[in-house]
Amino acid sequence: WVLNKISDKEASHHYSYGYRRFSLLGALINGVVLVLGAMWILSEAVPRLAHPEMPNATGMLGLAILGVAVNGYAAFKLSDGKTLNERMLNWHLLEDVLGWVAILLVSIVLMFVELPILDPLLSVGFTLFILFNVVKNLKETLRLFLQATPDHALREELKEKLSAIDHVSDIHHLHLWSLDGEQHVLTAHLLLKQDYAQAELVRLKSIIAETMQNYPLSHTTIEFEFPDESCRDDAASSKSSSVTPHHHH
Repeated sequence: WVLNKISDKEASHHYSYGYRRFSLLGALINGVVLVLGAMWILSEAVPRLAHPEMPNATGMLGLAILGVAVNGYAAFKLSDGKTLNERMLNWHLLEDVLGWVAILLVSIVLMFVELPILDPLLSVGFTLFILFNVVKNLKETLRLFLQATPDHALREELKEKLSAIDHVSDIHHLHLWSLDGEQHVLTAHLLLKQDYAQAELVRLKSIIAETMQNYPLSHTTIEFEFPDESCRDDAASSKSSSVTPHHHH
């Protein structure tokens, strides 16, 4: 929650892209905590499958009603969250809600039937369900944290839109990464068909801006290259690694 609040701060000299990646960091931490918590619950519940004990059903019922009400309200408030951190927090609260719902159901059954194995059985079931979804979100968070392409279909669509502009001969060094899973950053080199006059370049910039305006891009950096002009990034890449010139990322 704290890191999510920090992520709303404006960009500064120290964080020129802003603080949105703090939201990803929060999602990563929350995901790890959820996985560790789930593993602990499983380590406690699995042995009880072999040796179940009859709990206090009345006490369980009272605590379960309180737990469902409090955590259910909190989960409802976060249900519209779009960032990965908000989604991870919601899973954290949902884990609590499902846990209390399981306790509620078990306590009602145990008030009428002596079947102590229900308690550990439901604990294992809902924990595995939560663990599956949390691990899926955690993998996506880790990918974005390592600046993987957030949406390959979006990247290809952006490439097609830019390639369709009349002035453009080729596109290379096209990079798409995400600040927080919602706000993306695009950089690209556009090789132009000829040396255009200043007025035409200004018009081209307007065309590009209009093309990009409907996409979730918070930062775009487009570099023009002219015929017979060498690409500085290609030269730098060939010196530092074996990356093939005009390789798309």
